[in-house]
Amino acid sequence: MGNHDLARRDLVACLAATASLALVGCGQRRKPDSGTGNTSQSTPARGAAAAAAMTVYRDPSCGCCEAWAAIARDAGYQVKVVDHPDMPAVKRQNGVPEELASCHTALVGGYAVEGHVPLDELARLLKERPSGIKGIAVPGMPLGSPGMEVPHGTKQPFKVMAFDVRGRISVFRG
Repeated sequence: MGNHDLARRDLVACLAATASLALVGCGQRRKPDSGTGNTSQSTPARGAAAAAAMTVYRDPSCGCCEAWAAIARDAGYQVKVVDHPDMPAVKRQNGVPEELASCHTALVGGYAVEGHVPLDELARLLKERPSGIKGIAVPGMPLGSPGMEVPHGTKQPFKVMAFDVRGRISVFRG
């Protein structure tokens, strides 16, 4: 067996392990830290979150959505979590492009917020209110994003994307 075969096998094993971690993380309800949320996520959001009501729609079996909602609560948002059996319908109703889909969809301040968006980016959206933006998203469920933290600290790179009413996508934060 050559080194190339071994490298390919290692890559496949690593991808399988990452996918398993993401699925396990989503399938478990996480107990939020008691007031010890990630301050880099919660502190900048406090001003924008003051009295901001947020509804988070999630699949009833997904625990990472609860973790993200807990981070939003810690940042000062008034969060209501709604279990919804048809998440693709929620995403369609709120104009979330399919390629930006994640596990939960939040509605706050007239915007759709898809997935594990850092709260400082949500605060920036609510403060700046850029014209033409319908919402922002972190596609998929990248490890290390808010609500997808793992004990060993792995962080996958991700971008916060913006989308408009026509479904056009642009980078909100790279």
